Amino acid sequence: MNSLPADLTAAKRARSGAAIVLLAAACGCFDAAAAVVHPRVAAAAANDGSVDALLVFADQSQPLLTPLEPGGDYRARRRALIDALKARAQTSQSAARGWLDAQGIAHRDFWIANVIQARVPRAALSALAARNDVARIDPNPSIAMRLPQAETSPSAADTLAAGAGGIAWGVAKVDAPQAWAAGITGQGIVIGGEDTGYQWDHPALKPQYRGWDGKHAHHNYNWHDAVHDAAPDAVCGNNSPVPCDPNDHGTHTAGTFAGDDGPAAVPRHQVGVAPGSRWIGCRNMDKFGNGTPARYIECMQWMLEPTNLQGGNPSPELAPDVVSNSWYCAVSEGCTTGLEIEGAVNNLVSGGIFYVAAAGNSGSACATIAGPPATYDMSFVVGATDSADALASFSSRGPVPGSGLVRPDVSAPGVSVCSSIPTSTYSCGFSGTSMATPHVAGAAALLMSAFPQLVGQPEKIGAILRGTATTDDVSNSAGVTQSCGGTPITQWPNYMAGYGRVDAWSAYRDVIFIGDFDG
Repeated sequence: MNSLPADLTAAKRARSGAAIVLLAAACGCFDAAAAVVHPRVAAAAANDGSVDALLVFADQSQPLLTPLEPGGDYRARRRALIDALKARAQTSQSAARGWLDAQGIAHRDFWIANVIQARVPRAALSALAARNDVARIDPNPSIAMRLPQAETSPSAADTLAAGAGGIAWGVAKVDAPQAWAAGITGQGIVIGGEDTGYQWDHPALKPQYRGWDGKHAHHNYNWHDAVHDAAPDAVCGNNSPVPCDPNDHGTHTAGTFAGDDGPAAVPRHQVGVAPGSRWIGCRNMDKFGNGTPARYIECMQWMLEPTNLQGGNPSPELAPDVVSNSWYCAVSEGCTTGLEIEGAVNNLVSGGIFYVAAAGNSGSACATIAGPPATYDMSFVVGATDSADALASFSSRGPVPGSGLVRPDVSAPGVSVCSSIPTSTYSCGFSGTSMATPHVAGAAALLMSAFPQLVGQPEKIGAILRGTATTDDVSNSAGVTQSCGGTPITQWPNYMAGYGRVDAWSAYRDVIFIGDFDG
């Protein structure tokens, strides 16, 4: 073999290194069990000298736990799950962690998914790829600005219109006020939000924030910032010890699941479905609404076992009962295989947490539910309708490739939704399945509040919400009969609006009158 010229440029060396890694991964030139290196990882390392990557370990299986018996202690089962996941990560990752430490490579280790995040220098990538304890090396990219697809921002008129107060139309549409009249407001239930952050002291959110005791704020176990390396912003920066929202999106979604500025407010803004619930939050997206698989995984791990602000003294007893997710992990964010965050979602639900996810805003074509976590069977997926119960044209449709489930599960109000935004104001100008999702999270909180025996039973909660969704007047927004997956929108369930538009009061009555805990 001829030796390379001594004057080979740095750029040529970088390209050669990337080619070697790709060739080895493709031909199995390392070990037969060597890691599969994603092309974007090799390219980024070649171009930048290092790459933010996910080391995905082979064992992503669900820990084997006995089914939760009726009346069983879901908290004990959650603790057993967490212990099993931590033990698996320790066994799988121990050698790789030691190698990374020896190389001086900083890393963040996760157990909810068997994954390590590390910024890997180009010179170390080949050796890392040759290890037989790492299955894949996937990208965890830094992302340029990306606006939410088909979601709208408020105008001045929208903001002024919301100032009038009253019960938000979406809250009324899902029949939450009827549940309130029966004394069910979400009391005793905790909703977790994963989003761009939250203005915790917004008048509609402060009374319900679990970190507020009426006199003092306590952010330990109630807030976590998983954004460590984004472009700085004036509101949050990175690693914020205080809940914050540089984007408006998260504050708006939280208002929909729990917001109410109280009877003393004039005018009063009843924008939340479950105003008697408490909420906690984790920031998994930056000011532009961009996330990464590592940020998404980190928030899910914190939700399953909340920690103090220093990341210590974890307490699974303080986990929320439902988590609202108005986001999706796009290919541009690093979800190139669709598998990067699936283990985290599955284990969160296995831990007894009802996991609600936006269907996406890529409609009106069929088979447009295309991004995690909405593509996962363990998620409860939500489409969007308008004030006339017409299916929103932008709402993503099923079927989901590889899944036998009807998706979305249900639909909910998601067009011109009125809710809270920073700083201490309101808007009716947001549209998207992001706005529909917290309506369902709030409805689930009402159901669990009325029937505490459903807490920790996400499958039963989902079955009840699907079985009691209304199909009255839910139609295609253009008045045209659409068919996806061979089922027209006039038949139920279907791949456009799911089982119908969620109805909190119907869900409550179904259990009261029928005792239908199995859906």
